[in-house]
Amino acid sequence: MTKTGKTEKTEETEKKGSGLRDTILYGLGGIVVALLVHAFVLQSFYIPSGSMENTLLLNDYVAVNKLAYKFGDVDRGDIVVFKGWDGEDTIKRVIGVGGDTVKCCDTKRRITVNGTPLEEEGAYLYPGVYPSGRKFEVKVPPGRLWLMGDHRNNSMDSRTFLEDGHLGTISEDDVIGRAFVRFWPFSRFSWLSPPETFAAVR
Repeated sequence: MTKTGKTEKTEETEKKGSGLRDTILYGLGGIVVALLVHAFVLQSFYIPSGSMENTLLLNDYVAVNKLAYKFGDVDRGDIVVFKGWDGEDTIKRVIGVGGDTVKCCDTKRRITVNGTPLEEEGAYLYPGVYPSGRKFEVKVPPGRLWLMGDHRNNSMDSRTFLEDGHLGTISEDDVIGRAFVRFWPFSRFSWLSPPETFAAVR
């Protein structure tokens, strides 16, 4: 082989080696970015029970924005994942925030927040169930949240833990993030936005 041939072969080998190194580096970079996104920005959450039916069904998957409340407040109507009363990751809907008075129920059996009735039926409440079978009136302490499942007859939520010393509320610091999209199964893909019923609450 001529010197020129050896040079061309060496250059070709170096290009292949460089291409392989680039592929490996890009692959590792992608993995690192994915891990960082999962750790600090987004997380998928599996629905383990029927407490949020029919908004979320057993075996649904949602994506949770872990930065949602780093620069803003938790809103009424948000669906949040949080460290629950038993220390496990839990998903419920925010009904009241710090300073709110949440009460069950008015003369039409509606839950009220600061005296404003919530029109939950037809919005997200499980069909055929009452907003609550248990009466209560709670002034939510500052920095805490009152949470309930959408299937009120099948949900262990703030009502269940009224005697826990915190009136059944959860600290905002225990919130992992806001569920903003149901992505699996794909046939049930849907954005999870706060219902209009909370817009009237002051």
